[in-house]
Amino acid sequence: MTVILKLPYAISANRYWASRVVTPKGGRPMSITYVTNEAKQYKAEVLVAARAAGITEPIKGRVKLEIWLYPSRPQDWERRVRKLGPNWDDGVMSIDLDNANKVLLDSLKEVAFDDDKWVRTLISQRMEPDGGGARVVVRITPIATPQPQENLL
Repeated sequence: MTVILKLPYAISANRYWASRVVTPKGGRPMSITYVTNEAKQYKAEVLVAARAAGITEPIKGRVKLEIWLYPSRPQDWERRVRKLGPNWDDGVMSIDLDNANKVLLDSLKEVAFDDDKWVRTLISQRMEPDGGGARVVVRITPIATPQPQENLL
């Protein structure tokens, strides 16, 4: 069963995780990394979208993820098209694909699939802003694990 999710635009990995130095009583200072409140809010929004799409529990086993990242279309997009032609959107502000992937996989973990270790195929694309608003579209497809043929063993 393939599932398509329309999610809010991903937040930056720089805002998803944060670090700080703590000094335990009588111990040495150490750095800890934690999920921010903004990240917890984003993950809650992803959960709502997953439930609305019919995901009631995480998919078990291997999955294929296809990700389409749609940045916001700037107000001057028509001027940019006239000036720059087909590459007009190269200068549009957008989160880097690798940062988006990290944030999305962490947000979908335990919501749409058990763990990101089960993601066997990951395809992501930054799309041309289309006026539909900043968003991320994710298609999740379970991957059937072929069973060995018993007569060959």
